[in-house]
Amino acid sequence: MAIQQADKLLKKHKDLHCAKVLKAIGLQRTGKQDEAFTLAQEVAILEPTDDNSLQALTILYREMHRPELVTKLYEAAVRKVPTSEEYHSHLFMAYARVGEYKKMQQAGMALYKIVPKNPYYFWSVMSLVMQAISAQDEKLSQTMFLPLAERMVEKMVKEEKIEAEAEVQLYFMILERLGKYVEALEVVQGPLGEKLTSELQSRENKCMMLYRRLERWAECNALSCKLEIVPFDPDDWQFYILYFDSLFHLIDQSWAPPQEGAHSAEGEVHASTAQAISFMKDRIATEEAKESKHLRGPYLARLELIRRLRVRSCPEAQQLGEPLELMFQFFVKFGDKPCCITDLKIFLDLLTPDQHVQFINRLMEAVPLCAPGEDGVALPGDTRALQRHLCVTQLSRSLGQQHALNTEGKLGLIKELKAHYQHGLQFGKSCLKTELQFSDMYCLMAAHVYVDLWLETGESNMLWQCLGLLEEGLSHSSSNAQFKLLLLLLYCRLGAFEPVVDLYSSLDAKHVQHDTIGYLLTRYAESLGQFAAASQSCNFSLRFFHSNQKDTSEYIIQAYKYGAFEKIPEFIAFRNRLNHSLHFAQVRTERMLLDLFLEADISSPLEESVKSMSLCLEEDDIPWDSLRDNRDLTVLVSWDPKDRQLNEEHKQRSLEEDTLWLRLRSLTLRLIGCVSALTHPPASRNSEKTTENGVTAKPYRTMLFFLSNPLLSKILLHITLQYPFVGPVASRLAQALSSGCCQCQLSSLQLPLHLQELETTGLDESTELQTQISNLFKSLAVQLQDMLEKCKGDLLEVKDGQSKPQPFLLENLVYFVESVCIVLWVSNYCGSVLRPLKSTSTVTVGAPPVLSAYQEFSSSLQSLLNQALEHIKSQELSLTALELGALSLEGQTQSEAEETFTKTAMDKVHSSYLRSLQEIGELLKKRADTLKSLKI
Repeated sequence: MAIQQADKLLKKHKDLHCAKVLKAIGLQRTGKQDEAFTLAQEVAILEPTDDNSLQALTILYREMHRPELVTKLYEAAVRKVPTSEEYHSHLFMAYARVGEYKKMQQAGMALYKIVPKNPYYFWSVMSLVMQAISAQDEKLSQTMFLPLAERMVEKMVKEEKIEAEAEVQLYFMILERLGKYVEALEVVQGPLGEKLTSELQSRENKCMMLYRRLERWAECNALSCKLEIVPFDPDDWQFYILYFDSLFHLIDQSWAPPQEGAHSAEGEVHASTAQAISFMKDRIATEEAKESKHLRGPYLARLELIRRLRVRSCPEAQQLGEPLELMFQFFVKFGDKPCCITDLKIFLDLLTPDQHVQFINRLMEAVPLCAPGEDGVALPGDTRALQRHLCVTQLSRSLGQQHALNTEGKLGLIKELKAHYQHGLQFGKSCLKTELQFSDMYCLMAAHVYVDLWLETGESNMLWQCLGLLEEGLSHSSSNAQFKLLLLLLYCRLGAFEPVVDLYSSLDAKHVQHDTIGYLLTRYAESLGQFAAASQSCNFSLRFFHSNQKDTSEYIIQAYKYGAFEKIPEFIAFRNRLNHSLHFAQVRTERMLLDLFLEADISSPLEESVKSMSLCLEEDDIPWDSLRDNRDLTVLVSWDPKDRQLNEEHKQRSLEEDTLWLRLRSLTLRLIGCVSALTHPPASRNSEKTTENGVTAKPYRTMLFFLSNPLLSKILLHITLQYPFVGPVASRLAQALSSGCCQCQLSSLQLPLHLQELETTGLDESTELQTQISNLFKSLAVQLQDMLEKCKGDLLEVKDGQSKPQPFLLENLVYFVESVCIVLWVSNYCGSVLRPLKSTSTVTVGAPPVLSAYQEFSSSLQSLLNQALEHIKSQELSLTALELGALSLEGQTQSEAEETFTKTAMDKVHSSYLRSLQEIGELLKKRADTLKSLKI
């Protein structure tokens, strides 16, 4: 409709620029990009100056992801209308979108000369700072860009033209980057500092930061001490930490106050443990004198001081009291607040192991519970009592007391936790659907104990009951992200991807969360055989990463408009962090591989599929040296004791494994791309093509070397590190190696090089080479058969009336399918080489060995695919016939409601397995149909 309306206008006014551009926008949005671009260029080449045409072209170029064309538009407009403030402003913003900092500086000054307003002047200054930040040469930044920016601001200061807080912030940023902390301190403490009013305690925070940088610990100590009392917030934790840091620096330096005058520019300084202890006692006394609304900061600061004194083996720590008693007092005051657990958890290391039981018992004494019921469980009478009991229960787990229980003890604990959970639901009857229930944490902790039992005993019943409990919890508290995350993780560990997609979608992840927690979804997306859902999941993540570039540019422009200069480097750093994300590189690579496995040589030839991806075969575009691990590995709640918690070794090992897996997948993708470049029909065989193949073979040989090198070494060195259950998800590397897919794919990808050599040599003079190729075909058939054998078994193994999932079989099956795809592509290339050679062979008795071996290999592939399809069919029939409701769940009596939720969870896993088998089977059938093309 819009295009028709534009055409009507153009019939009447054929030179109406805006109508042409609006028509181009319509064409762009209907998928006719080339026509749209041609029409837009017809207008752009005329260098229009009317605002409507310029704005419309800007919209069009942004939709085309061609922001660099917008700069040319406004450059022309400014040349024609050199006094236009609006066009100069648009030109500056156009440069900002493409990061042309030098031109931004020039545009800003040109704008200031036309309209001498402070914001335009400081746009130019900020552009100089950005040149400094983005410069490859740090020396150039420190000797040219930043000093020039400093001089430009100093000129405005001397002329007393500084008007806004943003200008002072920019001056401070420049001095800070130059390392001129003394000068920066003078600015903050001087008249210009009075403009820093947008943030609470902005001047004080900046002074504190500079004192630390200058190692002026006396001033740092005095200021932090002053800020903890009046008139500022005495509950601000950061100032207590700064107070302690400065205190011990002064003690280490044996600092002594001057004999005359003030201790420091900020007032009195504390430089001894006695003064610190006295100060803390005064703060506590002030809080104790209050009748209500006690602040937590002073009480926690006292525990922090004890910790630091103990680390330094200072006996004065005893003067502050016994940690167990102090923590008990803290619990009495704040135990009914949800933050109490996180407050006390960080100080549990102050207790000795033999104090753990005593500590929990003391806390339980301060929890008002009703008399025990028929089941022997004493329950709280209100939400405040519930919160206190919940806090004690969480602390008990954090101290390892729950982990130390035997199986019977843990089952008893689960029964007690479930009783508390069910009882607590009555307090949340009036809650909205989007609100969490007061007792949700009991349900979550019971699930964690079930997981403990599953990992210790290997009994799948524990896992089924855990899933049922979490499904029940989610039915009462549909917005509980922790329930969803743990369910997501458990379903993935079981190989059931179908329920995971809806769970992740219901989390309603926002913006950067697609990077920080998206790995929980995409790690399992393709490996569990649900290719359609995997494709959807990858697209979900990629949309966020691709929009990041455009969105960040808009943030930067808004920061310039509103003078938030200090945010601009943050936005740039954020953009780089996402562009270099490990997760981004993984999803992009996996999505391209998935597209090839699903479509190449099925809906379109391999060569066309690779070409549509704009894949660079010669150079790897993954920034290996600057990859960022942005995963949030602590997103799931955990109360594990320190020896079971996620540590730096786990994080580093997980990063190494994921990076290695990405290298293998990236190399495999590019090698497949090279195979497509090598493939050519008989008609195009000539010297020119042969030369081209020779060029293609160079990167192929190099990549093959890199693929085999790390693979072979890692096969020997790879030792799986056991991660905490709620820590990093295991890399696909270990399962890929055990399935045999890595070695199989490597063997198949070696064939094209041998076939190229055979093509050059010919059949008549290559007996040894033919034998080598024949042996490779035989080896490959054996490897594929071994891989298929590792796929055989029941996904849901039923034994003694109990169902045990075996998800590794599903993952092995996916690796088998991937390997078959690659083998078929390579075989297709082999066939394209051998067909012409067959017709030119002078062998009169029998077929050449390599041709016989190839035909035998083609036949074995047909047989192998038939076996695989039969196995999948038998698994589908077996699962369909399986009556999950008849399976027992021994080990714990369940109520009728609990059995219903457990049955729901089992049905979801069952349905997911069937879906996976169906999609894998369909893909294998399509691949089997392509076997006809292998005949020679």
